[in-house]
Amino acid sequence: MQYILAFILAFLIVFLLTPVLIKIAFKIRFTDKPTKRKKHSKETPLTGGLAMYIAFFISFFIFNDYSSIHEKMSIFFASTLIIAIGLIDDFYKTKGKEFPIYPRLLIQLFSAFIIYKTGIIFRGFTNPLTGIYIELSSIIQLILTITWIFGVTTVINWCDGMDGLAGGLSCISSITFLGAAIILKQDESILVSIIVVAITIGFLIYNKYPAKVFMGDSGANFLGFILSIIALDGAFKQATLMSIFIPILALAVPIFDNLFVIIKRFIDGKPVYQADRSQIHFRLQAKGFSPKQVVMYINAVSLAFSLISIILLLVKN
Repeated sequence: MQYILAFILAFLIVFLLTPVLIKIAFKIRFTDKPTKRKKHSKETPLTGGLAMYIAFFISFFIFNDYSSIHEKMSIFFASTLIIAIGLIDDFYKTKGKEFPIYPRLLIQLFSAFIIYKTGIIFRGFTNPLTGIYIELSSIIQLILTITWIFGVTTVINWCDGMDGLAGGLSCISSITFLGAAIILKQDESILVSIIVVAITIGFLIYNKYPAKVFMGDSGANFLGFILSIIALDGAFKQATLMSIFIPILALAVPIFDNLFVIIKRFIDGKPVYQADRSQIHFRLQAKGFSPKQVVMYINAVSLAFSLISIILLLVKN
């Protein structure tokens, strides 16, 4: 019942709050304008991420009886930094400007460090040959934890290039984490995953093609940040070889596509963070796919990877 109520509350907050924030966004001109790279047809509000952030933490604080106050407040504070720097970035976009990369980079790394200090860490893994648990050194734990959080936060942001895409991928990933948490009997991960499923579904009602609202960098970074924490506090905590692969397979499409993008930009001599149209959704569109077809195709591939990960986990257990 607790899980059902958490889902309903989170969904309803996003569903009811998003139209209000859309109206406010138009009044204050907090909208994304079409450009050469962004080919949406009209000005679109950038407040979807704020609605998801508010809904997530209301449900998180009301229903999460599994985490300590310190852990809950740390996640809240770090996520607030992520959403705040994202909103500043979005504000610059409303003015047709680019926000400098270094403040965003520093805030994202600092937020990841907060989560590390809270104790949500990639600690080690079980050797599949010997069954012996190998705990990594503290410096390796720090590097892997921050790299994972920063990496997932970034790849979800980078895949937010078409109506319904980042929201759909985040929803599929959170459903996968939910399935894994049920199999592994991890109550906290079940709750947080359900809340993310709820807020992404509520958002997608307004973000499906043609979108009435965008999540903005604020929303994409927030979703990536929360998904990375779910993985660290869920599947990664189990530390078996199969459970470690769950988050990687669940996020396979954005992870591997953006690794391709980074390598391509590096080979082409472009700055890694210089926005272009090299992501898979833009490449598929260039081959003649419609926006709806692109999103359906990518989400279908992501769902296939997620189903494989859950099947492997069930077989292993």
